[in-house]
Amino acid sequence: MFYALARELVSFVFHICFKIILIGRENIPKEKGSYIIASNHVSNNDPPMIGVVFKGKYNFMAKEELFQINPIFTWLIKKLGAFPVKRGSHDMSAIDSALEGLKNGRIFVIFPEGTRSKNGELGRPKSGVSLIAARAKAPVVPVFIKYGKKRFLRRHVIVSVGEALPAEKLDVNTDDKRQIRAVSELIMGEIAKLKDSAPEAD
Repeated sequence: MFYALARELVSFVFHICFKIILIGRENIPKEKGSYIIASNHVSNNDPPMIGVVFKGKYNFMAKEELFQINPIFTWLIKKLGAFPVKRGSHDMSAIDSALEGLKNGRIFVIFPEGTRSKNGELGRPKSGVSLIAARAKAPVVPVFIKYGKKRFLRRHVIVSVGEALPAEKLDVNTDDKRQIRAVSELIMGEIAKLKDSAPEAD
């Protein structure tokens, strides 16, 4: 109940603050979960923006520092599906949390670059997205987000959704670093295609 109410509230606020231009609506899976969304990362608004566009319950990694701000904020983001990850390390507990969520029918949202881009350009992908996709045997939906100029009201945002990469295409040997890297680059390449074809956001 709390999750549904929170999502409706966020959706209401975001549709007031942003003009969301959705491209590729037909690529949004009909299933309510058990798939991965891989997106570029340019703003703190990205996770809730994805939550407004895709319907379902989510899990997503958040840097562990966010869970140390205060108990109320920690309780809130956990309720909304966040779990901590230690950046710059192979945090297996975070990967296990992602796999558990996918097993239980949640949508897992991940930003393959591992951090926000300050200039809007795409960075190199980390191995986490391919490792989780291969272990979960889950499809990956690529997403590209672009924000327009800051305005007093209704900033334009483009959310471009690509065709899902099927699980079979991502099912590689997780002990083979070369295969894992190749899958991460494949996923990032699909995000890059969405970036190249996205219109300007005024």
